[in-house]
Amino acid sequence: MDEAREALPRAVLVDMDGTIVDSEPIWLASEYEVMSLLGGPWEAADQALCLGGPLERVVNHMIDRSESSRSAVEVQDLLLASVEKRMRETPLVWRPGARELVVECGVLGLPLALVTASWRRLVDAMHEAICADLGFEPFAVIVAGDDVSESKPHPEPYLTAAAALSAQPEQCLALEDSPTGIRSACSAGCAVIAIPHMALVPPDLEPAIVNTLQGHDIAGLWALAHTDRSVAR
Repeated sequence: MDEAREALPRAVLVDMDGTIVDSEPIWLASEYEVMSLLGGPWEAADQALCLGGPLERVVNHMIDRSESSRSAVEVQDLLLASVEKRMRETPLVWRPGARELVVECGVLGLPLALVTASWRRLVDAMHEAICADLGFEPFAVIVAGDDVSESKPHPEPYLTAAAALSAQPEQCLALEDSPTGIRSACSAGCAVIAIPHMALVPPDLEPAIVNTLQGHDIAGLWALAHTDRSVAR
């Protein structure tokens, strides 16, 4: 392996919502819509608490907040239908610098995995938009929330993605925005870059942190993930 290749991870594992695509406004609009049906309040603090999933936690929180008598399955179906509809109707919005990093993985020949707590039907909707925008298939592996027995914050999603790419977790660079996702990637043993979006990094974890992916390349992020975890701008 040449020196340039040694300066890179074996694979790159990226979260979807809030990390590479700006889909959190879609989630918030759908959460408001469903909560209006349930007759309960919903605020930005509720969305921040539920950031990164898993879906079951979001649904249970909505039922608790609304004191609704509807079943978790019914609320889940309402939320999934609303989010999927919006994802298919809303133009794709990349998070700053994310599109460039996805393209760079392709140029470098680095395997790229999408690792998300969103369920497959939502991932399929966003995946179609991503492929249409790029003009190629960027992901060698996709791990959705309902593809695993334990979703984020459990390490299983990242362990599953790494294994599918024939890589050890410590050989993988993981990009995450939410406390739930950061905990999942760190627990799996990945080299983690956190890009906090709507919530702070958990105080008991020490991933490397950037305020944005804009202006960063894979080699730089890989090096940063192995530094003293100071904030980079």
